[in-house]
Amino acid sequence: MNKHGNSVKAYPEHVLKATCVSCGADAGTSVFAYTCPECGANLDLAYDYDAIGAEWKIDDLMANPERSLWRYAPLLPVHSPPNNCSLVVGGTPLVRVERLARHLGFENLWIKDDTRNPSASLKDRASVIGVQHAGELGLSTIVAASTGNAAASLAALTAHTGRQAVIFAPVSAPPAKLTQILQYGATLVPIEGNYDVAFDLAHDAAERFGWYNRNTGINPVLVEGKKTVALEIVEQLAWKVPDFVMVPVGDGCILSGVYKGFYDLLQLGWIERMPRLVAVQAEGSASVVNAFSEGEREPQPVAALSIADSITVDRPRDGHKALRALRDSNGCGVLVSDNGILAAQHELAAFSGIFAEPAAAAAYAGLKVCQATGEISPDASVVVLITGSGLKDIPAAQKSIQLPAAIAPDMAAVEQLLTRSGVLE
Repeated sequence: MNKHGNSVKAYPEHVLKATCVSCGADAGTSVFAYTCPECGANLDLAYDYDAIGAEWKIDDLMANPERSLWRYAPLLPVHSPPNNCSLVVGGTPLVRVERLARHLGFENLWIKDDTRNPSASLKDRASVIGVQHAGELGLSTIVAASTGNAAASLAALTAHTGRQAVIFAPVSAPPAKLTQILQYGATLVPIEGNYDVAFDLAHDAAERFGWYNRNTGINPVLVEGKKTVALEIVEQLAWKVPDFVMVPVGDGCILSGVYKGFYDLLQLGWIERMPRLVAVQAEGSASVVNAFSEGEREPQPVAALSIADSITVDRPRDGHKALRALRDSNGCGVLVSDNGILAAQHELAAFSGIFAEPAAAAAYAGLKVCQATGEISPDASVVVLITGSGLKDIPAAQKSIQLPAAIAPDMAAVEQLLTRSGVLE
C-alpha cells in the first residue's frame, strides 16, 4: 500500500528511476513522490530504453492506427492508456506555413498547432497523463494552480472521465479561461494574488486533503505528457530533426518536455541529433532566460508582469530542467516585448490562419528577434510551437486591432470602405 492508499506501483516497469535533478538521489518507482525526499528539488523519470527499443520499433509505431498521444504509450509513465481515448489529445497538425515563410524569407518553417487539442491548449497533453496516473493511484480529486490554460485543460479532462477538478486561479486570469473552467464543471477557487500564490495554495491543499497535484512545476509525470509534442514533430517530419524549435517559457515545464521528447528518441536511436531549443520569454517575466544568459544553475525570482499571462511567472518551478534543456541542446534564450508579442500575434494570424494567444504568439515573436539578430538564418529549418488559442484572451488580441466604424447600409458606403481598406483601387 503506497501513501496514496493504493497498492498499484507508482510507475510501470519501463520506468527505471525517479532521479533528483539537483542532488541525484533516487526517489524510487514503487511509491509516488512529487519531489526529491532528500532535498525537495524536482524529479526526472528515467526509462529502460534497451527494453523499450527491443520491443517497440518505428515500424510498429507507423502501423499503429491510434492518432492520439497514446500511440507513444511505451514512452509514457502510466500502466495503460485510458479505456476511452475518443476525446483525442495530441496528434495535432504540423502546418507548413509557406506564405508566412515567404513573408519572413525562410525556406523551411512549420507551426506545431496545439490549439487543436480539446481545450485549445498544449496543456491537455499533461492533463490527460495526470488524470490517468491519478486514477491508477486511486485518487478521484485533482487540484491545480493555473493562470487559465492548465486549469481549463484539467477541467476538460476530468469532465470527460468523471473525476473532480479543483482549480486555484488568480482572479486576474483572462475571463474566457475562467469561463472555460466553470463550463467544464470544475470547482474554481479565485485567488486575490498571482500565479505563484495560487501555486502554493494548491500545493498545500493537495497535501492537506490527499488530492492529486497536477501542478506541472513539481509533478514529474506531467512533463512526460508534454514531451509527446516533440515525438510528433519528428514523426511528422519523416524522422528528420529541425534545426530550431521555438518554445514559449513560463514555469519551464513545456521546454523541459520538448527536450525530454527529443532525448527519448536519441536514446532509442531513432534520431541522430538534438535540435537547438530556443526559450522565448516576455521581457517582464525573464527569469529563465536571464539565468541562462548569466550561466546560473537556478533561475532567480522576478516580479513578473506581461500581457502573456500563461508565461508570466515570478519563480519558475521547473527552472532547473529548463536550463538543462537549453545547455544540452546548445540552445539559447530570447526576450520579447509585450508590443512585439501583440504584433506577432496579428502577423501570425494574418499570414498563417493560426490565431494564437499572447503566450503562444511569443514563440513567433522570438523567431523574429532571432532572425533580426542573425541567431537563426533563413536557410534553417524551424518549428514554432503554438501552445494556446487566441480565443482564450480576446481583450489582449483587441489591443493590436481596431474595429471599423459601422457604415450606412448602401453600396456607395460599402465601396468607400473597401477603397479605404485597399480591397478596391
